[in-house]
Amino acid sequence: MKIFQLNFIPRSADAALLVLRIWVGLSLLMLHGWGKLLKFNSLAGTFSDPLGVGSTVSLLLALMGEVVCAALLVMGAFTRFAALGCAITMGVAFWFVHQHKLSGAGNGELAFVYLAAFTTLFIAGGGRFALDAKLGAKG
Repeated sequence: MKIFQLNFIPRSADAALLVLRIWVGLSLLMLHGWGKLLKFNSLAGTFSDPLGVGSTVSLLLALMGEVVCAALLVMGAFTRFAALGCAITMGVAFWFVHQHKLSGAGNGELAFVYLAAFTTLFIAGGGRFALDAKLGAKG
């Protein structure tokens, strides 16, 4: 029965936070933010405007969350602030763009899962292997 507890694998919350930061940060950056950044000029006038601030401003806010904050997360710099920025971006995508649908066409399931990961990082911080820890931040 003890074999199923996998106690022979070392436990490290700090290593888990490192994996989570890099995994979701790079995924958001490379799979979502990078394409928007490269197509900025063509997207600026037609990008979804769920907050009523204009397409270009909405695109800039999405890029802030999906590129800048995601890159900061990967490095572990300003982790809680970056996680909050990513979480807000995913919250807007889930609630307003995808109308909080978890299934069916045009669902926001991925935004919902990202939101969970970024909320976790916001609460936990970057861990011992984050740049924040080298700069003296707690958590």
